[in-house]
Amino acid sequence: MGFFKATGKVYKPAPQVNLGADSDEFYIHPDVKAPRVAGLLVKIFVWILESWIIGPIVVYMLKKDNLIHKLVSFAEIPESPVFTSAHMWEDIPEQNVSLTKPELSPVERVTEAMNCLPATLESMLTGELCSGFKRWTIRDFHRAYVTGETTPLMVAQRFLMAVKECSGPNLNMAFFINYDAGNIIKQAEESSLRFQQGTPISALDGVLVAIKDEIDCKPYPTTGGTKWLPKLRGCKEDAACVRQLRACGAILVGKTNMHELGAGTSGINPHYGSTRNPYNINRVSGGSSSGSAAVVCAGLCPVALGVDGGGSVRMPAALCGVVGFKPTSGRLSNSGVLPLNWTVGMPGILAATVEDALITYAAICNQPLEGQTIYSQPELNFPLLATTHTMNTIKLAKSEKWFNDCTEDIRNSCNQALKLLDKHYGWKTVNVTVPEIEEMRLAHYVTIGSECTASLYKHLENTNNSEIGWDTRVALSVYGSFNSLDYLNAQRIRNRQMYFHNEIFKMADVIVTPTTGVTAYPLQNDALESGELDYINGAALVRFSIAGNFLGLPAITVMVGYDQGGLPIGLQFIGRPWSEATLLHLAYAMQAVISKSYTKPRVFYDLLKKN
Repeated sequence: MGFFKATGKVYKPAPQVNLGADSDEFYIHPDVKAPRVAGLLVKIFVWILESWIIGPIVVYMLKKDNLIHKLVSFAEIPESPVFTSAHMWEDIPEQNVSLTKPELSPVERVTEAMNCLPATLESMLTGELCSGFKRWTIRDFHRAYVTGETTPLMVAQRFLMAVKECSGPNLNMAFFINYDAGNIIKQAEESSLRFQQGTPISALDGVLVAIKDEIDCKPYPTTGGTKWLPKLRGCKEDAACVRQLRACGAILVGKTNMHELGAGTSGINPHYGSTRNPYNINRVSGGSSSGSAAVVCAGLCPVALGVDGGGSVRMPAALCGVVGFKPTSGRLSNSGVLPLNWTVGMPGILAATVEDALITYAAICNQPLEGQTIYSQPELNFPLLATTHTMNTIKLAKSEKWFNDCTEDIRNSCNQALKLLDKHYGWKTVNVTVPEIEEMRLAHYVTIGSECTASLYKHLENTNNSEIGWDTRVALSVYGSFNSLDYLNAQRIRNRQMYFHNEIFKMADVIVTPTTGVTAYPLQNDALESGELDYINGAALVRFSIAGNFLGLPAITVMVGYDQGGLPIGLQFIGRPWSEATLLHLAYAMQAVISKSYTKPRVFYDLLKKN
């Protein structure tokens, strides 16, 4: 396409960029040049893109109009490329933590995490009982099983009735791609017997956990949200994270729905149905871990696993009002996860509460083996949540222009949340500039698209396009257009951003942002069979998520309010490498002061039958 004239941005060396609040760095609001398209128009657009003559010209113009050429492809970038987001260990002590031993088993780590919990959530601040809506936690289920108030078998039976109801035509929630009632009942019977004999394996014994259909979990095929991939790639054994949960006695209840190949942010899947938001069934749930977020929101499981390659755990968590947690790259094993994007994707946790996120993290975290030096991980710490309120001043870095690039409802809720952290804990906001946010978003898009294309190449060669969703075919057409220049320059931008973020962490403990730029938007009927192209809302959803993946940083989202339509709003904390304990402390503190205002989703199932 050399006959098109392209001019790229000239970047100055990263150390010369001012990261202070007084920085004159220009913030680029994503001005996406692409209308929303669905139904017949999507099919016409696919035909154009896949045309050998017209397609390359259209893709070239899309990349040019959306600044990929200017900010990435033809940019002059002084830094060399960095190809992974691996972080070496730094001796930065965290406050109020319990150091775990590296040789502990998943069951022993769960016990350690349980010992880090306070007696109750509310006792941390006022000792008052929560007056708002309360989600049942892992600890609630464990107590009910131990006291004989209910059994894992009874809970599993209620779960199956709830899934049948919400999958019917009245709700059509499309939470699951696959579940096996017989397998679930068998697991529940075995767990119930252990409690009857007084020998539960751990606090996770009998607790229902759902698995995103991007993670291997026997006896189910791993679809990645497709119809064709299971025919080309079998599921021979559990993924590492699933194996650890099973070892703790968790009941694995099936494979949750997802955006096909993780190639979108809405959760609309034309093959298995579009996952609906439990707060409003006419709204999207977010993606790509759509089903995992929605089942937790609807009370069907206190915990689910997702995969986060570009905010795919944190975005749906925020839209569905639950906790979404992505640890540092390397903390959780990628073994048994579809290798769609090697350097930016990893498993993540969706949970009813921060306590549940901690317990699950303890079960599945990837302790380095003896002699392992790939990531040189520091020792594993768990946060002593009972002492969160005693922590010394935490500094929260806030980049004003970036932070405010969201709807008014989100901006107001997140700013109010920061005021509450200051009021209750004395934690202060530090104004900084996180530069080149749009440049990072586009560089990440080039990276994840290139890695997805390379990963699926041998499979796509043997797949008929008619088996792939229309919107996913658009994504694959664009992904396949990236060349070595695009990819290498994206990795140069990764190098710059790792430098910027390391410098910011010298000024503050964490970076704080809204989790998404918009709340859950309408799920429109014309998209149900074709999918949709809505890059404006898509860019708004990923605006704050990219650093966690592109730079391998830990990040967590917790709900802090609702918009005027009653849809959840999330606040995100991004930490320095290996600072999971600090992030869990902060999210727990935020949860403690906000939880009394939580409201019940319209679609919600009480599996403990206490209401």
